[in-house]
Amino acid sequence: MLQQIDRKKNIFMYVFLLFLLSTVNNLSLNNSENFKLKIKSIYVTGLSEEKNLKISKELGELISKNIFFINKSYFKSIIEKNNLIHSFNVKKIYPNSIEIQIEKTELLGIAYYEDEKFFIGSNGKLIKFKSNDKNLPFVYGKINTDNFISLKKIIDKSILNFEEISEIFYFSSGRWDIKTKNEILIKLPNKNLLESINFAIRLIQDETFKNNKVIDLRIDNYVISKK
Repeated sequence: MLQQIDRKKNIFMYVFLLFLLSTVNNLSLNNSENFKLKIKSIYVTGLSEEKNLKISKELGELISKNIFFINKSYFKSIIEKNNLIHSFNVKKIYPNSIEIQIEKTELLGIAYYEDEKFFIGSNGKLIKFKSNDKNLPFVYGKINTDNFISLKKIIDKSILNFEEISEIFYFSSGRWDIKTKNEILIKLPNKNLLESINFAIRLIQDETFKNNKVIDLRIDNYVISKK
């Protein structure tokens, strides 16, 4: 009976030692793998070389952190400080590199805010004005940038070419006026904007209205035109 008990003890000791050695080896392997997965480089693309490098330096605190545990939230607060960025994608290039691909925001218009001139970006942010190389329209009034972006999307669906617009006016009632580069002012109603814009452009193209400089569609079922 004592021999059986001793044999069981020996088997237990062998199993315990095997488990202990296996655990130590696994820990050693994990530590080795963790060391290999430490971030060594961060690459940024999508903006100018200067701005890419600046963002890469601002993310320098991530160097030597384990790449496996890094997620997008680590980058968001730093990258989204730059108003030129519309969106970004983070790629982990194992074992130790990060690549950040940036989509630059599209400049849609020019607005004044607190007596300063800004671009309106497709990301809804105001961007410091430099030069109007794209010949963008000026947007007047106390606008909400999201509302302006919604209007831009409606215009893009219409037969009006956005590039033919020189000025856009926003009113506190929520209504818009559009002025073309041909000096024609379109006064839009509060609703049915797509249909109203298309109707106005067809009127402008009609010979009967070719000399008119104002197309007023503010009243339902009425068209007021002026020369």
